[in-house]
Amino acid sequence: MNTEPENVGFFVWGLDKAAYGPVELPTLVAWIKDGRVFPDTWLFDERISRWQIASSFVELQPVFKPRAAGTPPPAAAPALTVVTPGALRRVKILGSFGEQQLERFAGFMVAEKIRQWSLVVKQGDMSDAMYLILDGELRVRISVGGAEKILTTLTVGDFFGDIALFDRGPRSADVVANVDSLVLKVSAAAFDRLCKEAPELATPFLLAVGKTLTARIRADNKRYHDTLYFNQAAGR
Repeated sequence: MNTEPENVGFFVWGLDKAAYGPVELPTLVAWIKDGRVFPDTWLFDERISRWQIASSFVELQPVFKPRAAGTPPPAAAPALTVVTPGALRRVKILGSFGEQQLERFAGFMVAEKIRQWSLVVKQGDMSDAMYLILDGELRVRISVGGAEKILTTLTVGDFFGDIALFDRGPRSADVVANVDSLVLKVSAAAFDRLCKEAPELATPFLLAVGKTLTARIRADNKRYHDTLYFNQAAGR
């Protein structure tokens, strides 16, 4: 039986904000021993196509020096915090909500802190939540011929993943945090509870989402029409 370690490719995110690699596990271990990779260094694992901090990899944990007794391990998942009505005022689709409505809406949700370069949703994964951006910046991307193609950049007040509340189908694209960000995760379960317990909040929320989606569809239709017109005029 072959017990040799699998040659897995890793990319290392450097202090100069550039990715280095791919490198195999033995090289990565050597870099750790040389002090070039630290427990909080971000690594991209080609096996799962995801960025994680180095100390969260089981195969690398023995290489790092043991933590002092009572020192908690680095967080492997984003921290959660209770969202306030003030933070919700930054979200465009909640612009019609009054103070009391925002306060009650906040009681159904929590905000999620997203580390820079973290993959928030992955293309093809089954969806179960939409997200409202309270702070930061994220990009929506797809892979074309092995290269990243950015579809759009989302900033404070925008939202994404809304279709998940209706069909809970596969994600159509990746969403990655360009910087440390704060999002409000509206899970399908929380949305169902909102509809049952506070329909007076769910209704204006859905109407606002619908209006935004309609505007997006109209804009996409116009771009498609303009492309057809241009190709026809060019004789293509």
